[in-house]
Amino acid sequence: MDVLAIFLLVLLPGLCVSSLTDKETDFYGSTSRNLALGAKTDQSSTFPFFGLAKHAVDGNSNSNYFLGSCTHTFMEHSPWWRVDLGGVYKISRVTITNRGDCCGEWISGAQIRIGNSLHMNGNNNELAATVWSIPNGHTETFTFKPIEGQYVNIVLPGMFRILILCEVEVYRI
Repeated sequence: MDVLAIFLLVLLPGLCVSSLTDKETDFYGSTSRNLALGAKTDQSSTFPFFGLAKHAVDGNSNSNYFLGSCTHTFMEHSPWWRVDLGGVYKISRVTITNRGDCCGEWISGAQIRIGNSLHMNGNNNELAATVWSIPNGHTETFTFKPIEGQYVNIVLPGMFRILILCEVEVYRI
């Protein structure tokens, strides 16, 4: 008697997990794990409904603000956003996805700051890079000499500014 066996493989979301070790590196020589993903966040203010700080580290880089994956502060003096990495790392690269449905120019002049201090909300930590522009909906990577720190801030100096971030990724050396 012949037996016909049929195997059905069902993949459920969230059950297939890629495990990266600290020794795996990417094109830039950095570890492949995004340290900011799901980490604790804070920001200077929160625009109602969708603008929560945690949206920048949710793994969703959709750049349409109204789909709920971007941060948004009120218009204020030097708005800021911060991620707490939960430990001290030598950071060498930060990737930012800008809002795509409008207002892409608002990020111009933003500073990426890294360090261990929460004095002045961490906005006086070491300057890693300045964001001169990111086109609407685009993602840009900022690579710099390694800076040691637990906190990564993005601060937008100046009066009457609004900070919107749709995803922020942080990588160490």
